[in-house]
Amino acid sequence: MKRTPFADWPCSIARTVDLLGDWWTPLVLREAYYGVRRFDEFQRVLRIGRNVLTQRLARLTDEGLFERVAYQDKPARYEYVLTEKGRDVFPVLLAMTRWGDRWLAPEAGPPVLLRHTACGHETHAEMVCAHCGEQLAMDEVVPRFGPGYPARLRERPEIRARFDKRTDEGSESGRSIAP
Repeated sequence: MKRTPFADWPCSIARTVDLLGDWWTPLVLREAYYGVRRFDEFQRVLRIGRNVLTQRLARLTDEGLFERVAYQDKPARYEYVLTEKGRDVFPVLLAMTRWGDRWLAPEAGPPVLLRHTACGHETHAEMVCAHCGEQLAMDEVVPRFGPGYPARLRERPEIRARFDKRTDEGSESGRSIAP
């Protein structure tokens, strides 16, 4: 599967889109979260072409989201087991589900409900501040340069201007500049 220039952008959203942004990859991951582990089962439930599924599984394995584990020797057959990196994409898919349930679900309601086994209740994704636990709202979150943002880009006027529109009153400079 060909990588896009997004893989090298100084933006975690762009890099994530590079890895997860085709039609099939999020669905392959969804099925893995549902417990699917074998090639034939992925193909059967998704009705995906063998060549496309082979490419997606290879990419997800190469990127460390799946580990290939042999379950049969002759012929060689493998299961695709989610790694920690693969399991860590789960909240991303939950957020997509929450948005889709709100804006794209049929009139009858969401097609899939999520039950939190720890408390036994139906639930949905919520984005909260890792520090204070308050729900995150777009108007209350200001992006800033992180340590991984390339120094050569930080001073470019068009990059600075793009983010000068948003300010962070709590920052030392009174301004916040994002990647």
